[in-house]
Amino acid sequence: MQTHLFKTTRIVTLGALVALTVGLSGCGSTTGERTASGAGVGAAVGAGAAAATGGSVTQGAVIGGGVGAATGAATDEDDVSLD
Repeated sequence: MQTHLFKTTRIVTLGALVALTVGLSGCGSTTGERTASGAGVGAAVGAGAAAATGGSVTQGAVIGGGVGAATGAATDEDDVSLD
């Protein structure tokens, strides 16, 4: 029972962190700014997710930073409006 609960909690947590990363990676007016902000947010979220799930914090930060940077680079200035 505890294993199933842990897996469900882990999936929900990771899903929320991915959604947060995608939402925040659109911050910035140029592609470089969005890439940098996405990498920073992604690294923080990846490290936090790894720490919460018992994984390697360094590996989580590297993977999260890569995903965040790629997402930030792929977004357009009009995709996310924080005004």
